[in-house]
Amino acid sequence: MATVTSSNAALGSVRLTHLAALDVKGADAEKFLQGQTSAQVSLANGHFAPLTCFCTPKGRMLANAQLLLMGDDHYRLLLSSTLLDSLANHLKKFAAFYKVELTALPNLTFIGTDGNHQALTDQLGLNLSEQNLPEQIGTHTSSEQVFALRYPGKTPRWLVCFDNAIHADELSISDDDTHRNAWQLEDIRSGLAWLTDAQQDHFLPQMLNWEALGGISFKKGCYTGQEVVARAHFRGQVKKRLLPISIETATLPEVGASLTNGDDKAVGEVVVSAINEQGGVELLAVMSTKVTEETVPLFLAGAPASLLPLPYTIERVDPEQLAVRLNG
Repeated sequence: MATVTSSNAALGSVRLTHLAALDVKGADAEKFLQGQTSAQVSLANGHFAPLTCFCTPKGRMLANAQLLLMGDDHYRLLLSSTLLDSLANHLKKFAAFYKVELTALPNLTFIGTDGNHQALTDQLGLNLSEQNLPEQIGTHTSSEQVFALRYPGKTPRWLVCFDNAIHADELSISDDDTHRNAWQLEDIRSGLAWLTDAQQDHFLPQMLNWEALGGISFKKGCYTGQEVVARAHFRGQVKKRLLPISIETATLPEVGASLTNGDDKAVGEVVVSAINEQGGVELLAVMSTKVTEETVPLFLAGAPASLLPLPYTIERVDPEQLAVRLNG
């Protein structure tokens, strides 16, 4: 990310470059994904878009994603653009045994927008209001040209995606790091972190609070890494958690930068960060749970750091129950 001095910009409509999509199509698409992902794939029904993740046999995350049903035997995964190729290559090792086709879509256009989407609607030549923009977080609407996914956050916001046949290059939409930073800040304040290649094969899903966000089904059958993920949950072995932190500094830290205690011992690492309205930094870091159990000073590169409250409790949210509520 380029230098950003503050996040005073309203969200508006901004081109998002950190996301990409992977399509999974074919008669065996659901069966194939069911054996690879933490989601109960059948819950993706064209309305509810469950969070999910893909793991190694040791339960470490290769990618986290959001799963959308786009049509008959057609699923779409939204994930970090830095993990698109590696996840596609990983899944192709298993796809040969199924009637399924994987297609990486690096050139889809992603637009983040708040409720003021009329200008975007006019420029796209699409009537998003007639498309009934989804009101509930984690749900989406789709057409042949575009889909809109409701994102979490205190500010109502949607992720709108379409292919470049709509002449995305002609849109007069914000395409700068200041507005992208504002979107990233909303993710951070929502307690939502998208894994990137810098920390692939590094965290258990629970370390990104994925079960608290409904991203892990503990009721489905086996998938790669399932035994380790389930054991860590039921035995209470997760000793690191994603926590929001503020720092009085104007410099964005590197992904993986260490947070330390008063004895200069590492107690956490940065996952994602953004500049806030005051010119300081807010971030999400995977931290030792001891920092919430004990009052200890925190630092990042010598700058004092403060824990912030999560917008949700760290409790298991079954996606099956979430789907009933959102589909009700």
